Amino acid sequence: MKKFFILFATICCWHITNADACTSLLAGRGATTDGSTFITYAADSHTLYGSLVYIPATHYPENTMLEVKEWDTGKPLGHIPQVESTYAVMGNMNEYQLSITESTWGGRPELVDTTGIIDYGSLMFITLQRAKTAREAIKVMTDLVKKHGYYSSGESFSIADPNEVWIMEMIGKGVHNKGAVWVAVRIPDDCISAHANQARIHTFPLDDKDNCVYSPDVISFAREKGYFDGLNKDFSFANAYAPADFGALRGCEARVWSFFRKFNNTMDDYLSYINGESKTPIPLYVKPNRKLSAQDMKDAMRDHFENTPFDMTQDVGAGPFKVPYRFRPMTFTVDSVEYTQERAIATQQTGFTLVAQMRNWLPDAVGGVLWFGVDDTNTCVYIPIYCSATEVPECFNPKNGSLYKLSWTSAFWIHNWVANMAYARYNYMIKDIRPVQQQLENEFNTWQPSIEKAAIDLYKNDKDAAIRFLTAYSVAQAQRSTARWKELGEYLMVKYLDGNIKREKDGQFMDNGYGLPESPEFPGYSEEYYRAVAKDAGERLKVRF
Repeated sequence: MKKFFILFATICCWHITNADACTSLLAGRGATTDGSTFITYAADSHTLYGSLVYIPATHYPENTMLEVKEWDTGKPLGHIPQVESTYAVMGNMNEYQLSITESTWGGRPELVDTTGIIDYGSLMFITLQRAKTAREAIKVMTDLVKKHGYYSSGESFSIADPNEVWIMEMIGKGVHNKGAVWVAVRIPDDCISAHANQARIHTFPLDDKDNCVYSPDVISFAREKGYFDGLNKDFSFANAYAPADFGALRGCEARVWSFFRKFNNTMDDYLSYINGESKTPIPLYVKPNRKLSAQDMKDAMRDHFENTPFDMTQDVGAGPFKVPYRFRPMTFTVDSVEYTQERAIATQQTGFTLVAQMRNWLPDAVGGVLWFGVDDTNTCVYIPIYCSATEVPECFNPKNGSLYKLSWTSAFWIHNWVANMAYARYNYMIKDIRPVQQQLENEFNTWQPSIEKAAIDLYKNDKDAAIRFLTAYSVAQAQRSTARWKELGEYLMVKYLDGNIKREKDGQFMDNGYGLPESPEFPGYSEEYYRAVAKDAGERLKVRF
Protein backbone atom coordinates (compact mmCIF):
# COMPACT_ATOMS: atom_id res chain seq x y z
CA MET A 1 0.00 0.00 0.00
CA LYS A 2 1.36 3.38 -1.00
CA LYS A 3 2.28 5.75 1.76
CA PHE A 4 0.25 8.95 1.76
CA PHE A 5 1.50 12.14 3.35
CA ILE A 6 -1.27 14.39 4.60
CA LEU A 7 -0.48 18.04 3.93
CA PHE A 8 -2.35 20.59 6.00
CA ALA A 9 -1.89 23.37 3.46
CA THR A 10 -1.39 26.90 4.63
CA ILE A 11 -4.25 28.14 2.55
CA CYS A 12 -6.66 25.76 4.22
CA CYS A 13 -5.86 27.11 7.66
CA TRP A 14 -7.18 30.58 6.92
CA HIS A 15 -10.28 30.83 9.06
CA ILE A 16 -11.75 33.60 6.95
CA THR A 17 -15.47 33.53 7.47
CA ASN A 18 -18.22 34.75 5.17
CA ALA A 19 -16.05 36.65 2.71
CA ASP A 20 -19.00 36.53 0.36
CA ALA A 21 -20.14 40.11 -0.19
CA CYS A 22 -17.30 41.47 -2.25
CA THR A 23 -16.56 43.84 -5.12
CA SER A 24 -14.07 43.41 -7.95
CA LEU A 25 -13.15 45.99 -10.60
CA LEU A 26 -11.16 45.09 -13.72
CA ALA A 27 -9.21 46.94 -16.43
CA GLY A 28 -7.51 45.63 -19.55
CA ARG A 29 -4.03 46.78 -20.49
CA GLY A 30 -5.32 49.02 -23.29
CA ALA A 31 -7.59 50.81 -20.83
CA THR A 32 -4.80 51.87 -18.48
CA THR A 33 -2.32 54.72 -18.53
CA ASP A 34 0.80 52.55 -18.67
CA GLY A 35 -0.38 49.23 -20.10
CA SER A 36 -0.87 47.53 -16.73
CA THR A 37 -3.70 45.10 -16.20
CA PHE A 38 -5.70 45.59 -12.99
CA ILE A 39 -8.16 43.70 -10.85
CA THR A 40 -9.33 44.82 -7.42
CA TYR A 41 -10.91 43.14 -4.42
CA ALA A 42 -12.75 44.12 -1.27
CA ALA A 43 -13.11 41.03 0.90
CA ASP A 44 -16.20 42.12 2.80
CA SER A 45 -17.25 40.15 5.85
CA HIS A 46 -18.39 40.84 9.39
CA THR A 47 -16.21 38.00 10.69
CA LEU A 48 -13.06 38.45 8.62
CA TYR A 49 -9.77 39.47 10.25
CA GLY A 50 -7.85 41.42 7.64
CA SER A 51 -4.35 40.05 7.15
CA LEU A 52 -1.91 38.94 4.46
CA VAL A 53 -0.75 35.38 3.88
CA TYR A 54 2.41 34.24 2.09
CA ILE A 55 2.67 30.69 0.71
CA PRO A 56 6.22 29.75 -0.37
CA ALA A 57 6.91 27.68 -3.45
CA THR A 58 7.28 24.04 -2.37
CA HIS A 59 8.28 20.64 -3.73
CA TYR A 60 6.28 17.66 -2.43
CA PRO A 61 7.02 13.94 -2.20
CA GLU A 62 5.16 11.63 -4.55
CA ASN A 63 1.63 10.74 -3.40
CA THR A 64 1.30 13.74 -1.10
CA MET A 65 -2.33 14.57 -0.42
CA LEU A 66 -3.69 18.06 0.17
CA GLU A 67 -6.38 18.49 2.81
CA VAL A 68 -8.97 21.00 1.63
CA LYS A 69 -10.84 23.06 4.21
CA GLU A 70 -13.62 25.49 3.45
CA TRP A 71 -12.11 28.95 3.19
CA ASP A 72 -14.99 30.64 5.01
CA THR A 73 -15.28 28.30 8.00
CA GLY A 74 -12.25 25.99 8.23
CA LYS A 75 -14.55 22.97 7.82
CA PRO A 76 -12.66 19.95 6.41
CA LEU A 77 -14.05 19.02 3.00
CA GLY A 78 -11.73 16.22 1.90
CA HIS A 79 -8.39 15.46 0.31
CA ILE A 80 -7.04 15.83 -3.22
CA PRO A 81 -3.68 14.85 -4.72
CA GLN A 82 -1.00 17.50 -4.35
CA VAL A 83 1.11 18.43 -7.36
CA GLU A 84 4.85 17.84 -7.38
CA SER A 85 5.74 21.54 -7.04
CA THR A 86 3.82 24.74 -6.37
CA TYR A 87 4.40 28.45 -6.99
CA ALA A 88 4.84 31.12 -4.35
CA VAL A 89 1.75 33.17 -3.52
CA MET A 90 1.54 36.53 -1.77
CA GLY A 91 -2.06 37.28 -0.93
CA ASN A 92 -4.12 36.99 -4.13
CA MET A 93 -1.13 37.16 -6.53
CA ASN A 94 1.48 34.56 -7.33
CA GLU A 95 5.12 34.87 -8.37
CA TYR A 96 4.14 34.98 -12.08
CA GLN A 97 1.82 37.96 -11.50
CA LEU A 98 -1.30 35.80 -11.88
CA SER A 99 -4.06 37.25 -9.70
CA ILE A 100 -7.51 35.92 -8.78
CA THR A 101 -10.32 37.57 -6.82
CA GLU A 102 -14.03 36.83 -6.44
CA SER A 103 -17.54 37.83 -5.46
CA THR A 104 -20.31 35.45 -4.42
CA TRP A 105 -23.79 35.67 -5.91
CA GLY A 106 -25.38 32.49 -4.63
CA GLY A 107 -27.77 31.77 -7.47
CA ARG A 108 -30.16 28.83 -7.45
CA PRO A 109 -29.82 27.14 -4.04
CA GLU A 110 -30.67 23.67 -5.36
CA LEU A 111 -27.39 23.69 -7.32
CA VAL A 112 -25.13 23.70 -4.26
CA ASP A 113 -23.31 20.37 -4.01
CA THR A 114 -22.64 19.71 -0.33
CA THR A 115 -20.70 16.57 -1.31
CA GLY A 116 -18.11 18.56 -3.29
CA ILE A 117 -14.56 19.00 -2.04
CA ILE A 118 -13.48 22.29 -3.65
CA ASP A 119 -14.99 25.52 -2.31
CA TYR A 120 -14.53 28.88 -4.01
CA GLY A 121 -11.78 30.11 -1.68
CA SER A 122 -9.69 26.96 -1.91
CA LEU A 123 -10.24 27.02 -5.67
CA MET A 124 -8.58 30.43 -5.90
CA PHE A 125 -5.55 29.69 -3.75
CA ILE A 126 -4.91 26.16 -4.98
CA THR A 127 -4.98 27.55 -8.52
CA LEU A 128 -2.59 30.40 -7.68
CA GLN A 129 -0.11 27.73 -6.60
CA ARG A 130 -0.52 25.74 -9.82
CA ALA A 131 -1.03 28.16 -12.76
CA LYS A 132 1.08 30.83 -14.44
CA THR A 133 -1.45 32.55 -16.73
CA ALA A 134 -5.13 33.45 -16.70
CA ARG A 135 -5.95 30.89 -19.39
CA GLU A 136 -4.07 28.21 -17.49
CA ALA A 137 -5.87 29.22 -14.30
CA ILE A 138 -9.27 28.74 -15.94
CA LYS A 139 -8.23 25.25 -17.00
CA VAL A 140 -6.91 24.38 -13.54
CA MET A 141 -10.03 25.71 -11.81
CA THR A 142 -12.52 23.96 -14.03
CA ASP A 143 -10.57 20.69 -13.96
CA LEU A 144 -10.46 20.79 -10.15
CA VAL A 145 -14.22 21.13 -9.76
CA LYS A 146 -14.89 18.59 -12.51
CA LYS A 147 -12.75 15.99 -10.77
CA HIS A 148 -13.44 16.75 -7.12
CA GLY A 149 -16.81 18.52 -7.07
CA TYR A 150 -17.70 22.15 -6.37
CA TYR A 151 -18.84 22.83 -2.81
CA SER A 152 -19.85 26.50 -3.01
CA SER A 153 -22.76 28.43 -4.51
CA GLY A 154 -22.60 30.75 -7.53
CA GLU A 155 -19.38 32.73 -7.90
CA SER A 156 -17.76 35.32 -10.15
CA PHE A 157 -13.97 35.22 -10.45
CA SER A 158 -11.64 37.93 -11.74
CA ILE A 159 -8.63 36.18 -13.27
CA ALA A 160 -5.79 38.26 -14.66
CA ASP A 161 -2.17 38.06 -15.75
CA PRO A 162 0.07 40.77 -17.26
CA ASN A 163 -1.55 40.32 -20.68
CA GLU A 164 -5.19 39.32 -20.20
CA VAL A 165 -8.13 39.93 -17.89
CA TRP A 166 -11.01 37.45 -17.63
CA ILE A 167 -14.28 37.04 -15.74
CA MET A 168 -15.37 33.47 -15.04
CA GLU A 169 -18.74 32.61 -13.51
CA MET A 170 -19.46 29.22 -12.03
CA ILE A 171 -22.19 27.37 -10.20
CA GLY A 172 -22.53 23.74 -9.11
CA LYS A 173 -24.98 21.17 -10.43
CA GLY A 174 -26.53 19.95 -7.19
CA VAL A 175 -25.88 17.13 -4.74
CA HIS A 176 -24.22 14.03 -6.22
CA ASN A 177 -23.85 15.75 -9.59
CA LYS A 178 -20.11 16.37 -9.57
CA GLY A 179 -18.71 19.38 -11.37
CA ALA A 180 -20.04 22.78 -12.33
CA VAL A 181 -21.45 24.78 -15.19
CA TRP A 182 -19.40 27.82 -16.05
CA VAL A 183 -18.47 30.42 -18.63
CA ALA A 184 -15.36 32.60 -18.89
CA VAL A 185 -15.15 35.77 -20.99
CA ARG A 186 -12.04 37.76 -21.79
CA ILE A 187 -12.42 41.49 -21.15
CA PRO A 188 -11.24 43.40 -24.26
CA ASP A 189 -7.92 45.12 -23.70
CA ASP A 190 -9.44 48.61 -24.09
CA CYS A 191 -12.30 48.02 -21.64
CA ILE A 192 -13.13 47.96 -17.94
CA SER A 193 -15.45 45.58 -16.14
CA ALA A 194 -16.74 44.78 -12.66
CA HIS A 195 -18.76 42.30 -10.62
CA ALA A 196 -20.35 42.73 -7.20
CA ASN A 197 -22.29 39.72 -5.89
CA GLN A 198 -24.49 39.24 -8.93
CA ALA A 199 -23.83 37.14 -12.03
CA ARG A 200 -22.78 39.48 -14.85
CA ILE A 201 -22.40 37.28 -17.94
CA HIS A 202 -25.58 37.24 -20.01
CA THR A 203 -25.30 36.16 -23.66
CA PHE A 204 -21.82 35.21 -24.80
CA PRO A 205 -20.14 34.19 -28.08
CA LEU A 206 -20.52 30.46 -28.67
CA ASP A 207 -17.81 30.23 -31.35
CA ASP A 208 -14.99 32.54 -30.21
CA LYS A 209 -12.63 30.25 -28.32
CA ASP A 210 -9.95 32.95 -28.13
CA ASN A 211 -12.19 35.18 -26.00
CA CYS A 212 -14.82 32.89 -24.50
CA VAL A 213 -14.74 29.37 -23.10
CA TYR A 214 -17.50 27.50 -21.31
CA SER A 215 -18.51 24.10 -20.00
CA PRO A 216 -19.99 21.85 -22.70
CA ASP A 217 -23.27 21.50 -20.79
CA VAL A 218 -23.74 25.12 -19.68
CA ILE A 219 -26.84 25.48 -21.89
CA SER A 220 -28.08 21.89 -21.99
CA PHE A 221 -28.02 21.65 -18.19
CA ALA A 222 -30.13 24.79 -17.94
CA ARG A 223 -32.62 23.24 -20.36
CA GLU A 224 -32.66 20.01 -18.37
CA LYS A 225 -33.44 21.93 -15.16
CA GLY A 226 -36.11 24.06 -16.80
CA TYR A 227 -34.18 27.32 -16.45
CA PHE A 228 -34.10 28.01 -20.21
CA ASP A 229 -36.03 26.97 -23.32
CA GLY A 230 -34.99 29.40 -26.06
CA LEU A 231 -32.42 29.39 -28.85
CA ASN A 232 -28.80 28.80 -27.88
CA LYS A 233 -27.75 32.23 -29.17
CA ASP A 234 -30.20 33.86 -26.73
CA PHE A 235 -28.97 31.98 -23.67
CA SER A 236 -28.12 34.20 -20.69
CA PHE A 237 -25.97 32.58 -18.02
CA ALA A 238 -27.05 35.18 -15.46
CA ASN A 239 -30.78 34.86 -16.18
CA ALA A 240 -30.64 31.07 -16.09
CA TYR A 241 -28.55 30.53 -12.98
CA ALA A 242 -29.01 33.77 -10.98
CA PRO A 243 -32.25 35.56 -11.85
CA ALA A 244 -31.93 39.12 -10.55
CA ASP A 245 -34.28 40.38 -7.84
CA PHE A 246 -34.48 43.80 -6.18
CA GLY A 247 -31.51 43.10 -3.92
CA ALA A 248 -29.35 41.93 -6.82
CA LEU A 249 -30.05 45.09 -8.78
CA ARG A 250 -29.98 47.73 -6.07
CA GLY A 251 -27.42 46.15 -3.75
CA CYS A 252 -25.09 44.61 -6.33
CA GLU A 253 -25.46 45.80 -9.92
CA ALA A 254 -25.67 49.38 -8.65
CA ARG A 255 -22.04 49.10 -7.52
CA VAL A 256 -20.98 48.06 -11.03
CA TRP A 257 -23.05 50.91 -12.49
CA SER A 258 -21.42 53.45 -10.18
CA PHE A 259 -17.90 52.36 -11.19
CA PHE A 260 -18.75 52.42 -14.90
CA ARG A 261 -20.42 55.82 -14.53
CA LYS A 262 -17.15 57.41 -13.40
CA PHE A 263 -15.51 56.57 -16.72
CA ASN A 264 -18.32 56.22 -19.28
CA ASN A 265 -21.00 58.85 -19.92
CA THR A 266 -23.70 56.43 -21.14
CA MET A 267 -24.35 54.80 -17.80
CA ASP A 268 -27.37 56.87 -16.83
CA ASP A 269 -29.17 54.96 -19.57
CA TYR A 270 -29.06 51.95 -17.24
CA LEU A 271 -30.67 53.58 -14.22
CA SER A 272 -33.96 52.05 -15.31
CA TYR A 273 -32.37 48.60 -15.08
CA ILE A 274 -31.12 49.27 -11.54
CA ASN A 275 -34.63 50.40 -10.63
CA GLY A 276 -36.23 47.29 -12.12
CA GLU A 277 -37.99 49.21 -14.90
CA SER A 278 -35.98 47.75 -17.79
CA LYS A 279 -34.79 44.27 -18.73
CA THR A 280 -31.73 45.56 -20.60
CA PRO A 281 -28.77 44.69 -18.35
CA ILE A 282 -25.63 46.70 -17.77
CA PRO A 283 -22.95 45.56 -20.25
CA LEU A 284 -20.35 43.12 -19.01
CA TYR A 285 -17.68 45.66 -19.99
CA VAL A 286 -17.48 49.22 -21.30
CA LYS A 287 -14.82 51.36 -22.92
CA PRO A 288 -13.75 54.15 -20.55
CA ASN A 289 -13.64 57.77 -21.68
CA ARG A 290 -10.06 58.01 -20.44
CA LYS A 291 -7.35 55.61 -19.39
CA LEU A 292 -7.13 54.55 -15.76
CA SER A 293 -4.11 54.58 -13.45
CA ALA A 294 -3.46 52.44 -10.40
CA GLN A 295 -4.59 55.39 -8.29
CA ASP A 296 -7.85 55.57 -10.23
CA MET A 297 -8.51 51.94 -9.37
CA LYS A 298 -7.77 52.59 -5.69
CA ASP A 299 -10.02 55.64 -5.60
CA ALA A 300 -12.82 53.79 -7.40
CA MET A 301 -12.84 51.31 -4.52
CA ARG A 302 -13.74 54.22 -2.21
CA ASP A 303 -17.08 54.92 -3.86
CA HIS A 304 -20.23 55.71 -1.84
CA PHE A 305 -22.47 56.62 -4.82
CA GLU A 306 -21.38 60.24 -4.51
CA ASN A 307 -23.26 62.54 -6.90
CA THR A 308 -25.67 59.82 -8.00
CA PRO A 309 -29.35 59.25 -7.11
CA PHE A 310 -28.10 56.76 -4.49
CA ASP A 311 -25.77 59.23 -2.73
CA MET A 312 -25.72 58.06 0.87
CA THR A 313 -25.06 61.51 2.36
CA GLN A 314 -28.26 63.12 1.09
CA ASP A 315 -30.97 61.67 3.33
CA VAL A 316 -31.73 61.69 7.04
CA GLY A 317 -30.02 58.31 7.40
CA ALA A 318 -26.68 60.11 7.03
CA GLY A 319 -27.29 61.83 10.35
CA PRO A 320 -25.99 65.27 11.31
CA PHE A 321 -22.45 64.48 10.12
CA LYS A 322 -23.29 63.26 6.58
CA VAL A 323 -22.12 59.69 7.15
CA PRO A 324 -22.06 57.60 3.92
CA TYR A 325 -22.55 54.32 5.79
CA ARG A 326 -25.50 52.21 6.80
CA PHE A 327 -25.02 49.54 9.42
CA ARG A 328 -26.64 46.16 8.91
CA PRO A 329 -29.21 44.67 8.37
CA MET A 330 -29.58 45.61 4.71
CA THR A 331 -33.33 46.18 4.96
CA PHE A 332 -35.75 47.43 7.60
CA THR A 333 -39.52 47.55 7.98
CA VAL A 334 -41.68 50.45 9.13
CA ASP A 335 -45.49 50.10 9.30
CA SER A 336 -45.32 46.86 7.29
CA VAL A 337 -43.37 48.53 4.46
CA GLU A 338 -39.88 47.18 3.72
CA TYR A 339 -37.07 49.59 2.89
CA THR A 340 -33.49 49.06 1.73
CA GLN A 341 -30.15 50.37 2.91
CA GLU A 342 -27.78 51.36 0.11
CA ARG A 343 -24.81 49.03 -0.39
CA ALA A 344 -21.83 50.92 -1.82
CA ILE A 345 -18.42 49.63 -2.90
CA ALA A 346 -16.81 51.13 0.21
CA THR A 347 -18.28 49.51 3.30
CA GLN A 348 -17.38 49.27 6.96
CA GLN A 349 -17.05 45.47 7.16
CA THR A 350 -14.20 44.99 4.68
CA GLY A 351 -11.52 42.69 6.05
CA PHE A 352 -8.85 43.36 3.46
CA THR A 353 -8.70 45.02 0.06
CA LEU A 354 -6.29 45.08 -2.85
CA VAL A 355 -5.53 46.45 -6.27
CA ALA A 356 -3.51 43.91 -8.25
CA GLN A 357 -1.24 45.56 -10.82
CA MET A 358 0.43 43.37 -13.46
CA ARG A 359 2.89 44.51 -16.16
CA ASN A 360 4.18 42.46 -19.07
CA TRP A 361 7.27 44.56 -19.86
CA LEU A 362 8.92 43.94 -16.51
CA PRO A 363 10.33 40.79 -14.90
CA ASP A 364 7.61 39.06 -12.89
CA ALA A 365 9.43 39.77 -9.64
CA VAL A 366 9.14 43.52 -10.29
CA GLY A 367 6.05 43.74 -12.48
CA GLY A 368 3.49 42.37 -10.03
CA VAL A 369 2.39 44.73 -7.26
CA LEU A 370 -0.32 43.90 -4.77
CA TRP A 371 -1.50 47.28 -3.52
CA PHE A 372 -2.81 45.96 -0.22
CA GLY A 373 -4.92 47.50 2.53
CA VAL A 374 -7.05 46.46 5.45
CA ASP A 375 -10.50 47.49 6.65
CA ASP A 376 -12.74 50.00 4.87
CA THR A 377 -11.45 50.85 1.38
CA ASN A 378 -12.44 54.48 1.97
CA THR A 379 -10.09 54.92 4.91
CA CYS A 380 -7.37 52.37 4.18
CA VAL A 381 -3.92 52.98 2.74
CA TYR A 382 -3.02 50.88 -0.30
CA ILE A 383 0.55 49.73 0.32
CA PRO A 384 2.84 48.26 -2.38
CA ILE A 385 3.56 44.58 -1.70
CA TYR A 386 5.58 43.09 -4.56
CA CYS A 387 4.57 39.63 -5.72
CA SER A 388 8.13 38.40 -5.25
CA ALA A 389 8.23 39.47 -1.59
CA THR A 390 9.01 36.62 0.77
CA GLU A 391 8.00 38.16 4.09
CA VAL A 392 4.69 39.37 5.52
CA PRO A 393 4.97 42.65 7.45
CA GLU A 394 4.21 42.25 11.14
CA CYS A 395 1.33 44.72 10.82
CA PHE A 396 -0.37 42.30 8.35
CA ASN A 397 0.61 39.08 10.14
CA PRO A 398 -2.46 36.80 10.57
CA LYS A 399 -1.22 35.93 14.06
CA ASN A 400 -0.92 39.57 15.14
CA GLY A 401 -4.25 40.04 16.91
CA SER A 402 -7.63 38.63 15.99
CA LEU A 403 -11.25 39.73 15.89
CA TYR A 404 -11.32 38.97 19.62
CA LYS A 405 -7.95 40.48 20.50
CA LEU A 406 -7.02 44.07 19.70
CA SER A 407 -3.37 44.61 18.81
CA TRP A 408 -1.81 48.05 18.62
CA THR A 409 0.72 46.77 16.09
CA SER A 410 -1.94 45.32 13.78
CA ALA A 411 -2.86 47.44 10.75
CA PHE A 412 -6.36 45.96 10.81
CA TRP A 413 -7.05 47.18 14.33
CA ILE A 414 -5.41 50.57 13.87
CA HIS A 415 -7.35 51.25 10.67
CA ASN A 416 -10.58 50.10 12.32
CA TRP A 417 -9.93 52.44 15.23
CA VAL A 418 -9.52 55.41 12.90
CA ALA A 419 -12.49 54.45 10.72
CA ASN A 420 -14.84 53.85 13.62
CA MET A 421 -14.01 57.26 15.07
CA ALA A 422 -14.78 58.75 11.67
CA TYR A 423 -18.15 57.01 11.39
CA ALA A 424 -19.34 59.13 14.33
CA ARG A 425 -18.09 62.50 13.02
CA TYR A 426 -17.59 61.79 9.32
CA ASN A 427 -17.83 65.18 7.61
CA TYR A 428 -15.26 66.60 10.04
CA MET A 429 -12.84 63.70 10.43
CA ILE A 430 -12.61 62.69 6.78
CA LYS A 431 -11.05 66.11 6.10
CA ASP A 432 -8.19 65.13 8.41
CA ILE A 433 -7.95 61.53 7.20
CA ARG A 434 -7.86 62.19 3.46
CA PRO A 435 -4.68 64.33 3.39
CA VAL A 436 -2.67 61.71 5.30
CA GLN A 437 -4.00 58.94 3.08
CA GLN A 438 -3.19 60.91 -0.07
CA GLN A 439 0.27 61.86 1.17
CA LEU A 440 1.21 58.24 1.79
CA GLU A 441 -0.24 56.94 -1.47
CA ASN A 442 1.26 59.81 -3.48
CA GLU A 443 4.65 59.00 -1.98
CA PHE A 444 4.33 55.37 -3.06
CA ASN A 445 3.34 56.46 -6.56
CA THR A 446 6.22 58.91 -6.77
CA TRP A 447 8.80 56.44 -5.50
CA GLN A 448 7.61 53.49 -7.60
CA PRO A 449 9.69 54.24 -10.75
CA SER A 450 12.95 54.68 -8.87
CA ILE A 451 12.36 51.68 -6.61
CA GLU A 452 11.67 49.51 -9.63
CA LYS A 453 14.64 50.84 -11.57
CA ALA A 454 16.90 49.92 -8.66
CA ALA A 455 15.26 46.49 -8.46
CA ILE A 456 15.74 45.86 -12.18
CA ASP A 457 19.38 46.88 -11.99
CA LEU A 458 19.86 44.36 -9.20
CA TYR A 459 17.81 41.74 -11.02
CA LYS A 460 20.15 41.78 -14.04
CA ASN A 461 23.00 40.38 -11.96
CA ASP A 462 21.37 38.88 -8.88
CA LYS A 463 17.66 37.98 -8.89
CA ASP A 464 17.74 37.01 -5.21
CA ALA A 465 19.19 40.39 -4.27
CA ALA A 466 16.39 42.13 -6.17
CA ILE A 467 13.80 40.06 -4.33
CA ARG A 468 15.38 40.86 -0.97
CA PHE A 469 15.34 44.55 -1.89
CA LEU A 470 11.65 44.51 -2.89
CA THR A 471 10.75 42.49 0.20
CA ALA A 472 12.50 44.98 2.48
CA TYR A 473 10.81 47.90 0.71
CA SER A 474 7.35 46.31 0.96
CA VAL A 475 7.75 45.50 4.64
CA ALA A 476 9.16 48.94 5.47
CA GLN A 477 6.31 50.81 3.78
CA ALA A 478 3.68 48.67 5.47
CA GLN A 479 5.20 49.26 8.88
CA ARG A 480 5.78 52.98 8.26
CA SER A 481 2.21 53.52 7.03
CA THR A 482 0.72 51.67 9.97
CA ALA A 483 2.76 53.77 12.41
CA ARG A 484 1.62 56.94 10.64
CA TRP A 485 -2.01 55.79 10.81
CA LYS A 486 -1.67 55.23 14.55
CA GLU A 487 -0.38 58.81 14.89
CA LEU A 488 -3.40 59.96 12.89
CA GLY A 489 -5.73 58.10 15.25
CA GLU A 490 -4.11 59.72 18.28
CA TYR A 491 -4.47 63.12 16.65
CA LEU A 492 -8.18 62.54 15.90
CA MET A 493 -8.83 61.37 19.45
CA VAL A 494 -7.25 64.52 20.87
CA LYS A 495 -8.77 66.95 18.38
CA TYR A 496 -12.37 65.72 18.58
CA LEU A 497 -12.53 64.69 22.24
CA ASP A 498 -16.04 64.79 23.73
CA GLY A 499 -17.70 66.33 20.69
CA ASN A 500 -15.56 69.48 20.68
CA ILE A 501 -12.94 70.53 18.15
CA LYS A 502 -9.62 71.80 19.46
CA ARG A 503 -8.38 74.92 17.72
CA GLU A 504 -5.23 74.72 15.60
CA LYS A 505 -2.71 77.13 14.12
CA ASP A 506 0.19 76.22 11.85
CA GLY A 507 -0.39 72.51 12.49
CA GLN A 508 -0.31 72.83 16.27
CA PHE A 509 -3.08 72.85 18.85
CA MET A 510 -3.46 76.32 20.33
CA ASP A 511 -3.05 77.25 23.97
CA ASN A 512 -4.38 80.29 25.81
CA GLY A 513 -0.97 81.88 26.29
CA TYR A 514 -0.66 80.57 29.83
CA GLY A 515 0.11 76.91 29.09
CA LEU A 516 -3.50 75.71 29.06
CA PRO A 517 -5.61 74.71 26.02
CA GLU A 518 -7.45 77.40 24.11
CA SER A 519 -11.21 77.08 24.49
CA PRO A 520 -12.34 74.61 21.78
CA GLU A 521 -14.98 75.06 19.11
CA PHE A 522 -18.47 73.72 19.78
CA PRO A 523 -19.64 72.84 16.26
CA GLY A 524 -22.98 71.37 17.25
CA TYR A 525 -25.05 69.74 14.54
CA SER A 526 -26.33 70.52 11.06
CA GLU A 527 -29.40 72.67 10.46
CA GLU A 528 -31.24 69.67 9.03
CA TYR A 529 -30.62 67.77 12.24
CA TYR A 530 -31.82 70.63 14.42
CA ARG A 531 -34.98 70.94 12.33
CA ALA A 532 -35.65 67.22 12.70
CA VAL A 533 -35.17 67.44 16.47
CA ALA A 534 -37.48 70.46 16.69
CA LYS A 535 -40.14 68.64 14.70
CA ASP A 536 -39.92 65.52 16.85
CA ALA A 537 -39.47 67.02 20.34
CA GLY A 538 -39.91 70.75 19.91
CA GLU A 539 -42.62 71.23 22.50
CA ARG A 540 -40.55 69.60 25.20
CA LEU A 541 -37.31 71.37 24.26
CA LYS A 542 -38.67 74.83 23.54
CA VAL A 543 -37.04 77.64 25.56
CA ARG A 544 -40.10 79.26 27.21
CA PHE A 545 -38.69 82.06 29.37
